[in-house]
Amino acid sequence: MANPPERREYDIDIPAEVEPGTYADFASIWHTADSFVLDFAVLKRPPKPSVGEDGSRVLKVPTRVVTRVRVPPSQVFEIMKGLEKQLSMWERSHGVKRRSPEDS
Repeated sequence: MANPPERREYDIDIPAEVEPGTYADFASIWHTADSFVLDFAVLKRPPKPSVGEDGSRVLKVPTRVVTRVRVPPSQVFEIMKGLEKQLSMWERSHGVKRRSPEDS
């Protein structure tokens, strides 16, 4: 029996209609028993102060989901590692940009 390959290399084909990508400035991440769900969204209009059901002040941010991605749990750590690697490379090229606590 031959030795199995040491690593995988994916030859990714991106259809022309998908290649430009979709802009999103917000992501909501949640899960079910079978998958993690990433809803990528854009802001529809500026946030508006409001009052919550309990009487507290709330800033309502209207958004529209532009795409939903479902990921099996087995891939979540690989995605996290890939994002961390790309973020580190981006920071080396463009400098570290810290978010203020208000942006969280």
